[in-house]
Amino acid sequence: MRRVLLFPVRVIYCLYALLLFITGMLCVLPFVAVFSLQDARRGGDRMYRFCRWWDATWLTLIGIRHRNSYESEPDPRRQYIFISNHISYLDIPMILRAVPRDSLRILGKIETARIPLFGYIYSRAVVMVDRRNAQERSRSVRELKSVLSMGISVFIFPEGTFNETGRPLKDFYDGAFRIAIETQTPLQPILFLGTYELMHYRSIFSIRPGRLESVFLPAVEVQGLRLADLPELKEQVYRQMEAALLRYGAPWVTDRGTGG
Repeated sequence: MRRVLLFPVRVIYCLYALLLFITGMLCVLPFVAVFSLQDARRGGDRMYRFCRWWDATWLTLIGIRHRNSYESEPDPRRQYIFISNHISYLDIPMILRAVPRDSLRILGKIETARIPLFGYIYSRAVVMVDRRNAQERSRSVRELKSVLSMGISVFIFPEGTFNETGRPLKDFYDGAFRIAIETQTPLQPILFLGTYELMHYRSIFSIRPGRLESVFLPAVEVQGLRLADLPELKEQVYRQMEAALLRYGAPWVTDRGTGG
């Protein structure tokens, strides 16, 4: 009975959140168009600054609060390859709240670029990858290396897409770890908590107000590692993040043993 009574409220809230998102997108769109014509460093930094404003305003107005927690605080003067678990559409706005740096570029799926209007902003703000195409994967790796060479940090979801396995994490792709070794850039694991509860990956209309948290785990240094060390590095980071997700009680985990 309570669910039936609350249904109209949930519908109104979802429409309100969607309307605010579209309004913010339309406000940001002209600036993104201008900044995309500027050089990659300056234009990209300005683009992220505006998108961060849009992101923070939208989350605040729809009643979603966010905080960062630190098991180990990253050095603001250092570059990192930031990585996180991926379980919800809210993980994307979480990036901009968790990592308050203008000098940041995100690796994103090419499929998202097909969304009307949002896809335009997305395609100019992220380094896109088509994981089904080997040449495109190689191109995105080269672009990320170029970004790192300019002193800009990058953000990668090593799972590639939503984790629907019931385990703490899906298997990781090699990309983030290969780039870390080849550029000698430390990895900074982050846990995204709360996104699964506030917007389930099955539907954008499951969104509701509440609290999100980003937990920064200890950074993983890669100095001196070679490509032969990639499997061990990937396993080390996977186990670190898996154990932390179990410790923080990630609600999507159906196996509370080792997580798989």
